Amino acid sequence: MGLSEIAAGVESTTEQVDRGVATVDDTGVDLDRRLREHETALPCTAAAAATVLEEYRSGADVGVAGESAALAPVTAAKLLHRCGFDGITPLSPTARRVLRDWLDGRLSRTEALELTGATDAAFALAAYVETHDPIPELEEAVRREATAPIAGDAAVSKRDALAGTVNGIGDRR
Repeated sequence: MGLSEIAAGVESTTEQVDRGVATVDDTGVDLDRRLREHETALPCTAAAAATVLEEYRSGADVGVAGESAALAPVTAAKLLHRCGFDGITPLSPTARRVLRDWLDGRLSRTEALELTGATDAAFALAAYVETHDPIPELEEAVRREATAPIAGDAAVSKRDALAGTVNGIGDRR
C-alpha cells in the first residue's frame, strides 16, 4: 500500500472553526475569599481559619496557632488538615491501620484505642483526618499564597533564590 492509496479519499477544507483558547485563571482569588467560600466545610469560622493559617505558616506550632484564633489545638489541627497540610495525624502508620479497622467495623472502639495506645483526643483527631479529605481549592489557595512574594520582600526573595549561586563577600577564589 503506497502513500497515494492511504491518502485516497482524504479531503482538506479551507475553513476552520475558531474555538478560542480555553483558560482557567484563578490567580485573582485570595485565600480569605476561598476560606469564606468553604466555611461550612471547615471546623471553625473563616476569620479564625485565616488567623490559624497565618500563625502556623509563620512558624507557630498547632497549639499556639489555635490559641491565636481562640481555638482548641485539635480544631486548629483539623483546619490545617482540611487546608492540605501534611503530617497532622497524631498516629503512626500502624496505628492508622488499626483506626481504619475500627472505622470499617472490624474492631470495637475500645479495642482500637487499646491497640493504638492513643488518647481519646488523639484518636478523635486521627478519625477526623481519616474521614475528611483536604479541600482541593483550599490546598491550592494555601500553596499559591505560600509561594507568592511578599510586598517589599522582592529583593530578599531574589537574594534567597540566588543564594546558592553567588559567592559571599568573604568567598575569594
